[in-house]
Amino acid sequence: MTTITKVLIANRGEIAVRIIRTLRRLGIRSVAVFSDADAGAVHVRLADEAVRLGPAPAAQSYLSIERVLDAARQTGAEAIHPGFGFLAENAAFASACADAGIVFIGPSPEAIEIMGDKISAKRTVEARGVPTVPGLARPGLTDEELIDGAAGVGLPVLIKPSAGGGGKGMHVVEEEAQLPAAVAAARREAAGSFGDDTLFLERYVTTPRHIEVQVLADTHGNVVHLGERECSLQRRHQKVVEEAPSPLLDAPTRARIGAAACETARSVGYVGAGTVEFIVPGDRPDEFFFMEMNTRLQVEHPVTELITGLDLVELQVKIAAGEPLPFRQQDVHLNGHAIEVRVYAEDPQAGFLPTGGRVERVVHPSGPGIRVDTSLEDALDVSTDYDPMLAKIIAWAPNREEARRRLVGAIEQTAIFGFETNLTFLRLLLERPDVAAGELDTGLIARVFDDLPFPETSERTFAEAALIMHAQPETATGPTGPTGPWARADGWRLGPAAPSVFDLETSARRERVRVWASPLRVAVGDGEPRAATVTLDGGRATVVIDGLGRSFAFASGSGELWLQADGDAVHVRTHRAVHGRDRAADASPTLTSPLPGTVVVVAVDEGAHVEVDEPILAVEAMKMEHVLRATVAGTVRLQVAAGDQVARGSIVATIEREDA
Repeated sequence: MTTITKVLIANRGEIAVRIIRTLRRLGIRSVAVFSDADAGAVHVRLADEAVRLGPAPAAQSYLSIERVLDAARQTGAEAIHPGFGFLAENAAFASACADAGIVFIGPSPEAIEIMGDKISAKRTVEARGVPTVPGLARPGLTDEELIDGAAGVGLPVLIKPSAGGGGKGMHVVEEEAQLPAAVAAARREAAGSFGDDTLFLERYVTTPRHIEVQVLADTHGNVVHLGERECSLQRRHQKVVEEAPSPLLDAPTRARIGAAACETARSVGYVGAGTVEFIVPGDRPDEFFFMEMNTRLQVEHPVTELITGLDLVELQVKIAAGEPLPFRQQDVHLNGHAIEVRVYAEDPQAGFLPTGGRVERVVHPSGPGIRVDTSLEDALDVSTDYDPMLAKIIAWAPNREEARRRLVGAIEQTAIFGFETNLTFLRLLLERPDVAAGELDTGLIARVFDDLPFPETSERTFAEAALIMHAQPETATGPTGPTGPWARADGWRLGPAAPSVFDLETSARRERVRVWASPLRVAVGDGEPRAATVTLDGGRATVVIDGLGRSFAFASGSGELWLQADGDAVHVRTHRAVHGRDRAADASPTLTSPLPGTVVVVAVDEGAHVEVDEPILAVEAMKMEHVLRATVAGTVRLQVAAGDQVARGSIVATIEREDA
């Protein structure tokens, strides 16, 4: 066996924080690595040692094998934990660790290579009798072969990259005419994300459910599974909500799918923690088909930990040190139910565009059965250089419904102020009757999103915002400006006091609010003044209006205010310009980038004629492509080229209208 006293974590953010905490409990020293963008991050301060890798771009920092190995040699780390993402499923990295005499906490390079190529993975498991989805899978398929072969596979068909994961580069095609564009996009995305544009086809299973099995294997030939996780709630093939166990499977199917997962691991001599992913037809839950194997720890591993009582990172480290598994399959018992949501820096109501920025304040939930994996803290700058996932909130309870209710309550307790997140979307999704009933499939979010009842900012919230701004004059006016008695904003004058007037807006609504100082009263729009009190205590406000009180978290500054309203974060600002979009704005001949990123493709030539909704260019940020389309017909005048970096709101093209 190998003695491991120091582990370098080749990852960042909440992933690194989660691993560091287990290492600390085991008495193992931790080494963090960081890019310039993460110099002040939590994982850097939490680790025993930290080493700078390089600039913010991942290719020059977290994806640099040589720089990571240099950091391990420099600090004397005997082992490297890759976390998940970045180099976690990179066979060359695992080989480089072995060559350097450093323990790679994961499987062999050969296992990573076989399972990292979905085509070779399918062939390997088929040879062991594991069922796979019908399709067309062989190396080197050309665009023409893919397009011609789709008819034989049968539409709808799923185009998949052979390398990588996370749903990137995957496209569902329902009509033959869509195939050429979908194949081209899949190749481009696969090459950009994984450096390998090899594609293959699978029959797209209707009402599919995504079920994965956690496996563990040691160097002594022992292989066990820890039950399954349901990961069917997805958006663009990216998991959003995960739970364990699945509400779909019965005990006999659970045993069969677990045995198939263990056989998959044995087929490549797997060692460590891994996940075998299956597709299960929703109308035939007794059937399942192998999709792929993730040769690393998964984002959703906490739900398995909560129902088994095991620490998967601890088991990974001990397996890497040569220790045998301390239990057998018959010793694994599933207790209760756990559900996890992924919190992202994105705006669901703006097409899930990435956001990011400065965290003005964060409030994490707590309570029985609640776990939070996060690296968020006040004043943290969330960069668009990396994946937009901010945190994971997990709830455990003796049964599924209680776990779901606990998770909804935890989301309502959570506050992330400074930019838009998907917290409200997650709460609304969990409250849907079909989700509550466990009636899930991978297309559910796309079908129901337009029906989710996103709340509108209430008059009460506008009144609360104005009262807080009135109590903190610097919030409404900003930190600079005139001082002294002439700068007072409380409405004092000879005769009856005049109200302070606040012109406030959210992304979708604007209101004028009047506040009288003595006695304190508030009126929204033309409404009648109502008696009020406001008490500020650090980052919490208690506001009473007409005898009805509410206490909530808030953050403020320079004309902007974030506050918690009925479990949702609301951004209110003093009116300076129209921020919301309307039909006229949508028809603007000027195209602006909705997010900071890189122009990865320009689909038209300078001076070309375009019709409404024709794609003009694509901007990539946080590993996702966002296509900008013409909103009017006319002649294109490009302002950018492929490879250019663009800021959020920058002009990328204009269109000279036909009717100008």
